[in-house]
Amino acid sequence: MKRVVVGITGASGAIYAKRVVELLTEAGVHVHVAASGLGRRLLHDELGMESFDANALSGGRGHLVTLYPSNDMGATIASGSFLHDGMIVVPCSSNTMAAISSGVTSTLVHRVASVTLKERRRLVIAHRETPLSHIDILNMQRLSEAGAVIVPLAPGFYMMPKTISDLVDFMAGRLLDLIGVPHTLNTRWDPQALKDSPEGD
Repeated sequence: MKRVVVGITGASGAIYAKRVVELLTEAGVHVHVAASGLGRRLLHDELGMESFDANALSGGRGHLVTLYPSNDMGATIASGSFLHDGMIVVPCSSNTMAAISSGVTSTLVHRVASVTLKERRRLVIAHRETPLSHIDILNMQRLSEAGAVIVPLAPGFYMMPKTISDLVDFMAGRLLDLIGVPHTLNTRWDPQALKDSPEGD
């Protein structure tokens, strides 16, 4: 069974985190979730989650989700000996991105991201804040040089999205692609399909 770590932080975009966890568990992946204090507040403020709940986060597949307190620096996932198939930080705030790029590990999300880099596993940073300061750009550069993949949460429109869910699925699908988890979302660029559709004319 694949194991993927998901870090949730305080940048707006809780809907992305929830959808990623849903899709991972749909694919039979065991998801290990660490959320910062502001990440948990985000889930409440944007999705109405009254508690940090595995079933609510995964669409009812809580048996495939393990949750960790943000201050549990001794958690299993904080060790390099914990084998996993990649980590996605979604949404990733500029503050979290800065901490990871500096090697600062004051929360479990920071710690697991740092360990993921040192163990040369896939780390995907799904950054949402905009505009970017020069400091943000430098932090992105440092993380990219360290092996992370930087993914601004900026959905494309060539699939002719009709709903917010379409936009969310576009990015969620891209994030799953980057850690090698299959999905059936319609997120692939297909010029012929667009040409054949009425909207593509």
